[in-house]
Amino acid sequence: MARVYNFSAGPAVLPEAVLERAREEMLDWNGSGMSVMEMSHRGKEFMSIAAEAERDLRELMAIPANYKVLFLQGGASSQFAMVPMNLLRGKSGADYLNTGDWSKKAIAEAKRYCKVNVVADTSAGNFTSVPQASELRFDPQAAYVHYTPNETIRGVEFPYVPETGDVPLVVDMSSNILSRPLDVSKFGLIYAGAQKNIGPAGLTVVILREDLLGETLPGTPTMFDYRVQAENESMYNTPPTYAWYLAGLVFRWIKEQGGLAGMAALNERKSKLLYDAIDGSGGFYRNPVEKHCRSWMNVPFTLANPELDEGFLKQAKAAGLTTLKGHRSVGGMRASIYNAMPEVGVQALVDFMHDFMRRNG
Repeated sequence: MARVYNFSAGPAVLPEAVLERAREEMLDWNGSGMSVMEMSHRGKEFMSIAAEAERDLRELMAIPANYKVLFLQGGASSQFAMVPMNLLRGKSGADYLNTGDWSKKAIAEAKRYCKVNVVADTSAGNFTSVPQASELRFDPQAAYVHYTPNETIRGVEFPYVPETGDVPLVVDMSSNILSRPLDVSKFGLIYAGAQKNIGPAGLTVVILREDLLGETLPGTPTMFDYRVQAENESMYNTPPTYAWYLAGLVFRWIKEQGGLAGMAALNERKSKLLYDAIDGSGGFYRNPVEKHCRSWMNVPFTLANPELDEGFLKQAKAAGLTTLKGHRSVGGMRASIYNAMPEVGVQALVDFMHDFMRRNG
């Protein structure tokens, strides 16, 4: 069976070259006579895989030397608790921006540990925009500022990085990490679930400034202590070794595509192609997000006649275009076009949309 174009929001499409490499190495990695899944995480073979993956990620993102890189478990949702547990550091409150469903979840979890000051809330507009940078007023005494730069469900993306002065900026970058160049030094902590732009589900990458380590809330589980994880090079317990290995293959693949500059050029072209098809449909397709903050990664859209939704999805699947149904909370359609979605896949979707509109408009 031919591979489909998978527009899932996550777990998401992986580069074919990565999957082929993993297939080739499945039974015998580099002459070791065993699969990566069978290796001891403390053996020299896997230690070399882990070290190369970290080196490549550091190179891709130009991560400064005073930042630790952790490869953890628990998904980005575990970070909703780990962040306040580790970063309050004697303070009682933190600033949060509420710009979508994942922001809401992070806020709800943080309220279990501290006073949350919601600096901006775009829920009144159904999360179809982000606040202007000039509108933001942060508390200089806050332990940190947290925001979600790309909301996968609503398709909203910040076109800027908030300026927080001396207050550490924390970012849930699960759905747009590695999609373009980034100045890591602007952030105190970056975290990202792997299953969108890094690799398979089960791995979470955390990048944090070293001075933020070492002062956790009383009662913080050992596994949730960033300092412990850093001191043990993410191996306090057995890490998700195969997911870590696949992430390393993805990092290598991104380097071969021209690094993050190459990814940015590709992602901008792909998103423009799809948004142009939506905007040029005369209202047959609609995207609710304000244009200045439309996501490069997740493109939700609706049909003017929702009675056509089922037919659209069924026919798209028959054409090899899968997982286009919108999130259950908003309906409609959603095309997630992460790094690994090839440009020809987006073109195939656009061609189908044109044809469907011609037949049903």
